[in-house]
Amino acid sequence: MSPGRSRPVGSSVAASKSHGMSIKYADFVDESYEPTAEDLVCTFRLVPGEGLTLAEAAGRVASESSNGTWAALDAPERVRELSAIAFDLAGDADGGEVQVAYPDALFDPGNMPQILSCIAGNILGMKAVDTIRLLDCEWPASLATSFLGPQYGPDVKTEILDAEGRPPTATVPKPKVGLNTEEHADVGYEAWMGGVDLLKDDENLTDQSFNRFDARLKRSLERRDEAQEATGEAKDYLVNITDETNVMLERVDEVAAQGGGFVMVDVVTAGWSAVQSVRERCEEQGLAIHAHRAMHAAFDRLPEHGVSMRVLAQVARIVGVDHIHTGTAGFGKLENEDTVGINAWLASDFHGVSPVLPVASGGLHPGIVEPLLDTTGTDVMVQAGGGIHGHPDGTRAGAKAFRQSIDAYVAGVPVGEYADDHPELAAALAEWGTESPR
Repeated sequence: MSPGRSRPVGSSVAASKSHGMSIKYADFVDESYEPTAEDLVCTFRLVPGEGLTLAEAAGRVASESSNGTWAALDAPERVRELSAIAFDLAGDADGGEVQVAYPDALFDPGNMPQILSCIAGNILGMKAVDTIRLLDCEWPASLATSFLGPQYGPDVKTEILDAEGRPPTATVPKPKVGLNTEEHADVGYEAWMGGVDLLKDDENLTDQSFNRFDARLKRSLERRDEAQEATGEAKDYLVNITDETNVMLERVDEVAAQGGGFVMVDVVTAGWSAVQSVRERCEEQGLAIHAHRAMHAAFDRLPEHGVSMRVLAQVARIVGVDHIHTGTAGFGKLENEDTVGINAWLASDFHGVSPVLPVASGGLHPGIVEPLLDTTGTDVMVQAGGGIHGHPDGTRAGAKAFRQSIDAYVAGVPVGEYADDHPELAAALAEWGTESPR
């Protein structure tokens, strides 16, 4: 056995044959096992299938996600060293949490699809579990650093934008699809003039006939330049390049050629290998990556099954996005989730991998910025759509009101008091109050 990986329960020298040893489900469980620094340790919450104990279900999970199968096998002992080991079982036949340690040699460094095929692959559909959810991962340095990681992370606030000491702001034109190129760029100009830092495409706007990518990119960046000159602040555009991988790489080059500083990718629907390719090209071109998480809820909305947003955010950081949407801590229109915990992990010390700037978005408006930032802190990007463009006096006034709510928080002034001297903010509070939309 490799150093630090003890022989699991159920295996013995007596069970070995001249050409190897028999591998059974029980061989994948060892409650006394202590992970090594080279193990990838995954925490699962599961409910065993009918008639199985928690340990029996855990053994099947560890087996299926590494090198076992439903039938006992004879295999060389060196193959056994690649087996996952379930340990630290807490629960009973009604369910519980299980940790599974995977040796790093099981994985192909720098290959996120392969890693996820192991730890979040067939096991999510096994009969041996009624439900199973991948809650968290502890990544070894060897695996985490085999990827590029973020290029900028929170440094976009000062390296690309003028947002030192405050949350940068972003907005999506509304309606988010249907505007033509000129209308889209005009909305961006009004938002930039009102104080927003970033114009952003939404997840389903790419290259439709009513608003072609090339024309939208060119015209939006022209209006950005006008707004920069007028305001004296750096502005930029999160243009959605999501498409087939080769098309995305061409679009990265085009954004750079047009003078943009960012690209946006729907990272879940595009796929992690595509994101890795985009990350490499973005380093060549000096662009930051804004990660939209569309489709994440297919994995994480049901609390008893799937893959948690925490793990998806970990994967995004490892492959190298610079910002990612992590929710609004219950203050917007989306389901509450562990936004605060995810954000803390994205900022944590992680084998020297750069941090990621979390993005709060979804149903935000000036009236809920204060409690949002009380909960998340100011090391976030804050994005509003309807909470800007739905302002009774239009987009520019809505952008002013949104920026004013941020400025009030940074200054330590209650938003209602700040509104006394800022009519745009006062109008927004009169329109929406401090309630979250649904």
